Amino acid sequence: MIRGLIVIILSFAVLLSAYKSSASSGAALLKFSELYESISVMGMKISKKTLSLVGKRVTMRGFMAPPLKPDLKFFVLTRQPVDICPFCDSDADWPEDIVVVYLKGKVKYSADGTPVTVEGVLDVGSSIDKETGFVSRIRIIDARASRL
Repeated sequence: MIRGLIVIILSFAVLLSAYKSSASSGAALLKFSELYESISVMGMKISKKTLSLVGKRVTMRGFMAPPLKPDLKFFVLTRQPVDICPFCDSDADWPEDIVVVYLKGKVKYSADGTPVTVEGVLDVGSSIDKETGFVSRIRIIDARASRL
């Protein structure tokens, strides 16, 4: 009982910290649950909120997925910690709970499951990374990442 209460309090504190961070920077807070309006066998429909933020600064909170190569300037932000890389062959197989983050500089991979906050400019639409051939659907570009 006490342990559960502590987990709830700590989770609330992390979310509050992410909210305050985005509010002070002027970036809109975007949650994984807000990325899509619908997900069905017909595909994923990007939400109106997500589309309204294209080209604007956003903040997202999540976890770093293991990188393809250690020296890339991007990583995949996931809703939950993952042990394997969630890369896809095409955007048709794009999972609804990942966002590609292109950094201003390089960042060290956080393998310990520590949540990260990302702030950058939202970009939407199918895109192929020139260096890796990785296909993405939603990206945050010109980004900074920091541990929570």
